[in-house]
Amino acid sequence: MRFFVRRGIFYVVTAWAAVTINFIIPRLMPGDPVKAIMAKSQGRLDSSAEAAIRTLFGLDEQRSVWQQYLDYWNLLLHGNLGVSFTYYPTPVAEMIQQTLPWTVGLVGVATIIAFVVGTLLGTGIGWRRGTWADSLLPISTFFSAVPYFWLGLVVIAIFSVNLGWFPSSGAYDRSMVPAFTPEFIGSVLYYGTLPALTIVVSSIAGWILGMRNMMVTVSSEDYVTVAQAKGLSERAVIFGYAARNAVLPQISSFALSLGFIVGGTLIMEMVFSYPGIGFLLYNATTNHDYTLMQGCFLVITLSVLVANIVADFVYAALDPRTRQEG
Repeated sequence: MRFFVRRGIFYVVTAWAAVTINFIIPRLMPGDPVKAIMAKSQGRLDSSAEAAIRTLFGLDEQRSVWQQYLDYWNLLLHGNLGVSFTYYPTPVAEMIQQTLPWTVGLVGVATIIAFVVGTLLGTGIGWRRGTWADSLLPISTFFSAVPYFWLGLVVIAIFSVNLGWFPSSGAYDRSMVPAFTPEFIGSVLYYGTLPALTIVVSSIAGWILGMRNMMVTVSSEDYVTVAQAKGLSERAVIFGYAARNAVLPQISSFALSLGFIVGGTLIMEMVFSYPGIGFLLYNATTNHDYTLMQGCFLVITLSVLVANIVADFVYAALDPRTRQEG
């Protein structure tokens, strides 16, 4: 019990630090969001409107950074992430709600596919180490070492430009109205094939290598030898004894990877013009949109933090040794 209390206090302090850093970093960036808005208006706004815009967004010089920080916490505790500078008067929470499902749906499914396929391949390669199966490791490692944006551009050049099998950008056919229909779902899957393929190819090597190394270690344990001596089938020994214990670190890593689903797709969404939270964050950064940046950073940070909490507690439940007092 003391273990869970200590970890809970640690994560509360971490969440406070993350929110504070989330408030400070956008304000340390060069540039002025109000001047960016004025420049974007291309003369449609009079110069006298600048002071009104600063007051509207709480950026007037009469408000200290400390007061802005307290106001930020007050809004945050009431579930208000503010209003976007760039897309005024749209609330930041509404914009995140529109983009977050695209990122979670695409990257979440791709991550699960990479985890399942990589773990199964790693199980087979680790059990049959020293055979031809080991030749798959350099191939998968090569693709994981390739820069992500370059791999995405290569996939677009081959399957979209040359072969014309898949679209190169977007999340669905713009001629369709978003709805929960078979036609629209099919369009989403069709447009998401190339981004998902890029994610799977670039991340599967880590799962294969991790599971393969654990299988090599576990397969020499006494309980595996005893299971084989009992005359159990090879399948029963692999999945009932060896893989069952070797998969524990994989589960912990998978829980952590789920936290990075939200924030780890910026480059992919830029390459494929995918309307996820990463692309939204990129637009907010280029426009010096403090509130939108803070909202995106907050969602990304908290998702990683929650994933760490889940991984920590799940692993502690699976392996009681981690709860032992130091």
